[in-house]
Amino acid sequence: MREPDRRERTTTGWTVSASFLALIAVLLGLAVLMVARPDFSRWAVFPFVLAGWVVSLCLHEFGHALAAFVCGDRSVRDKGYLTLDPLHYTDLQFSILLPLVFLAMGGIGLPGGAVYVDVRALSPLQRAIVSAAGPLATLAVLILLLAILHGAEGALAATPALRAALAFLAFLQLTALVLNLLPIPGLDGWGIIAPALPRPLQALGARMAGIAAALLFVAFFLIPPVNDLFWRVVFDLCAMVGLDAREAIRGLRLFQFWR
Repeated sequence: MREPDRRERTTTGWTVSASFLALIAVLLGLAVLMVARPDFSRWAVFPFVLAGWVVSLCLHEFGHALAAFVCGDRSVRDKGYLTLDPLHYTDLQFSILLPLVFLAMGGIGLPGGAVYVDVRALSPLQRAIVSAAGPLATLAVLILLLAILHGAEGALAATPALRAALAFLAFLQLTALVLNLLPIPGLDGWGIIAPALPRPLQALGARMAGIAAALLFVAFFLIPPVNDLFWRVVFDLCAMVGLDAREAIRGLRLFQFWR
């Protein structure tokens, strides 16, 4: 979630966009392809995971937008944020470049959408609720994927590539939750707690929002203890929620077809 600062998109209503429906169709079509053509499934994992990640990103940002609308910000409807259209959540740096880099490098789900909320229309508590709504949507996607993995365990045993791809998608949701809930300016974790902080600290966080997350990611790659702590938390959570981390890593390997 970001405050409005540069773009005003205009579209109307609550209609689900054709782009989002096309993504769902692609996702289901690739799943059918992996079942019907196991010999081709190795090459279907990359587009399947990519399409699934974009769908989950749309749902994350829709969560922010829906909460903002319910709390009184009508501008999100006029900007098209309630249509689930991925084109309305796109920011070149945060929605495309950085998430793809992190996916390719290490299988990390980097939340990267852009929803510009009119914070002037929201109370401090409502701003916290809007910030929390995105991670809650991500959590819902994670629960759905876990339900599919466990509920269809027998059927998925015959389609190992699809099972690994679903596990990797669930793993991405988990990493996205861990990252996004950190209380660091620019992330939703900060947005949740910021309204309760003293105004000078809120102002400092607003000034640092553009660089704080970038510094975190630099530390993530250059400071081994930070990296180790992150992955220890992620794998511990995998064990807690019943996600097979080994299967998820296998999905990552299939996703990285260039290796």
